Amino acid sequence: MKSHRIVAAGALVAVGAMVLSGCSAPNRDPEIVGGSSITVAWNDPFFAYNSNLSETNAAANANIIHLANNGFVSYDPTPALVHNDKFGTVEKVSENPLKVKYTIGEGVTWSDGTPVDAADIILSWASGTTHRTEGDVPEPEYDDEGNVTNQAAIDAAAEKGVFWGTSAVKDRQLDLVQEMPEVGDDGRSVTMTYSKPWADWETFGDADDLNISAHGTVQLAFPEITDAQQAKDKLIEAVKNNDAEVLGKIATAFRTDYVYKSTPTKPQQTLSNGPYVITELVQDQYVTLKAREDYTWGTKPKYETITVRFIADPQAQVQALQNGEVQIVQSQPTADLLQQLEGTSGIKWESSKEGTYEHVDLQATNGGVFDPASYGGDAEKAKKIRKAFLLTIPRDEIVEKLIKPLEPNATTRDSNLLLPGAAGYDESVKTSGIADLKTNIEEAKKLLAEAGVTNPEVRFLTAQDNPRRQSELQLITASAEQAGFKIVDASTKEWSEIVSSQPNAYDAALFGWASTSTGVGEFGANYVTGGNNNYYGWSNTRMDEIVKEVDVTTDAAQQQKLTIEAESIIYDEAWSIPIFQHPGVVAWSEKVENVKPGFLAPQYFWNATEWAPAGGTK
Repeated sequence: MKSHRIVAAGALVAVGAMVLSGCSAPNRDPEIVGGSSITVAWNDPFFAYNSNLSETNAAANANIIHLANNGFVSYDPTPALVHNDKFGTVEKVSENPLKVKYTIGEGVTWSDGTPVDAADIILSWASGTTHRTEGDVPEPEYDDEGNVTNQAAIDAAAEKGVFWGTSAVKDRQLDLVQEMPEVGDDGRSVTMTYSKPWADWETFGDADDLNISAHGTVQLAFPEITDAQQAKDKLIEAVKNNDAEVLGKIATAFRTDYVYKSTPTKPQQTLSNGPYVITELVQDQYVTLKAREDYTWGTKPKYETITVRFIADPQAQVQALQNGEVQIVQSQPTADLLQQLEGTSGIKWESSKEGTYEHVDLQATNGGVFDPASYGGDAEKAKKIRKAFLLTIPRDEIVEKLIKPLEPNATTRDSNLLLPGAAGYDESVKTSGIADLKTNIEEAKKLLAEAGVTNPEVRFLTAQDNPRRQSELQLITASAEQAGFKIVDASTKEWSEIVSSQPNAYDAALFGWASTSTGVGEFGANYVTGGNNNYYGWSNTRMDEIVKEVDVTTDAAQQQKLTIEAESIIYDEAWSIPIFQHPGVVAWSEKVENVKPGFLAPQYFWNATEWAPAGGTK
């Protein structure tokens, strides 16, 4: 359903048809080891429990959400789709029209004991569509420091209407379910009828989609409602009748009450439907989760508590591992870091290519150097400047100096949409124009001269505390300045929040995407007009058509053809450029068993319930 921003582990834009698996997670013994605890590291701090919003769609949030929650589906490291049948079942009732029944298993509950049921699925549907949205919310306006100057007007419009903040796009994904879903099985099932055959229907309902409780959200919106069933009934009735007055308050709670950086005060804000529940959150330091004793619909956790420390610097992560302060780390490796791991006893580690791609994105509507509005609306002039800048990105040099020391056979990644080796990758490279995007300083100078601009200033955003990203920025700066660009270093530790919420604070951004799915329409959220991950104002009529067409195309050959066309548009518009596929490393203490690096988000957290103290759990 979505891709997540990520610093350390990189990113993936999903490719090809999804791989299916009929396995369900076993409920293994032994159970929780009393008093056991483990501390692990992640590079970015947790800041929101609802990752379905544009501003909160980050891997740092998704990892914690997946520790605490389940869904109908998840992925193993292959990555293959796994049906979590103990949580619930997904059944295709009919092909034409596409009708799918989602049924929650008996005994599945939220951490306050309230059953997970149809109301929770209805909330996910309502918030993820345009069918239960009302009113227009003004676009944010910013001052020179990137602060929103019209927040009061935004809040007022959101309060007056029904604004979920999920950037739902008409006729995409859940929006294809145009009518109120049918509730059945004594409130445990929901049957959705799709207006068109959504190709990725089987990927809906993972932990990200279902971690926000219906009753808890209604109670946050209406504190006077203390009965969980009454809260659920209020939601379903409001969705059924499209009651904007009630839905407006629920949508505001959905959008705002799950954003927090320290331990929240209301129990509804941390409700979980899975193996762990958040018990403590210290801003920018750590989050601690405790195993649920009543959890029976999946692999029973072994560790009683998991603490995730936020450590940005990969070197500091490894030092913490060596010192026994943490037991698992995942970072962007350097040659020195790998050498350090090799020389440390008591540590195991695994290095492999991740589902990751490093890239640079350009702002197109922020009033900056790449925005046509800066040139009287001259779109071609702005495009020439964007193309000139992309021609200065030293992709080969970055790979040669930073990646090949780790992976001698590494090459540039030449697609934003397809993994190297995936069906259609080679054809996409040949037809999209990426082959022409080699570093070409003279051509960049020529394009700037044709555009009639001299020494254009580019504010460049990336992670300030990530050594590899800073090395990349140095190489990019040296190259771009040869062509006449002036690079302003806009690096910050808070880049992950700024990239989505402060578009006028930067002109170019360097980061990666982490996907939670292998859906064929996964890329749409990044490139469709108004998409959840489209932070740059990118808009192209044909791209919008392709994204919607891919969603409802089940023929693999046609999916590939459309994806290749979409790739060509990205390069013709000069929106973004890929750099390399990430090599990654996960390292862990020998005192921990069953650590297995993952491919998709939530990275190595994917099998946290299987982690166990070495030597048994007796």
